[in-house]
Amino acid sequence: MSSQPQPAPYPPAPAAADADALAGAQQLTDVITRLRRALRSSIRSEFPWEALPMAQVELLQTLAASPLRVGELAARQRLAPNTVSGLISKLLDAGLVDRQPDPGDRRTARIALTEAGHQQLRDWQSAHERRLATALESLTPDDREAVMRALPGLDLLARSLAGTDPLR
Repeated sequence: MSSQPQPAPYPPAPAAADADALAGAQQLTDVITRLRRALRSSIRSEFPWEALPMAQVELLQTLAASPLRVGELAARQRLAPNTVSGLISKLLDAGLVDRQPDPGDRRTARIALTEAGHQQLRDWQSAHERRLATALESLTPDDREAVMRALPGLDLLARSLAGTDPLR
């Protein structure tokens, strides 16, 4: 008989509080998934020029603050460096980013947004803001207020998941 510990066949039954948290997490996951899907599909149907995959948009958003090395981008996006390199290659071909010498290390380059990249990001942001504003206007005042009241908590949740929660 093996002396290695065997994994339990099933996780232990959750406590009531854990079950409530799990049910809330399942509901939140469902809503976020449907919201992201609705945003992606609605932006493409209403604004057909919007063809950037979300992974590329997220890189542009990250680069909007300052130029970064591929490794830094990969770490911030929690992606493999080769994945980020592939995305960067597409953004370079589209003229949305360029390579700049790294003043701290001449052997490496930093990726920076071009003016076209900044404009594409502004256009993308504006289109999403208009789409969300229209959707918010379609809600009842109470529902709209409930969504707006949830934003600080959702922001803290996003920071916690990203490991950037200042309260930690």
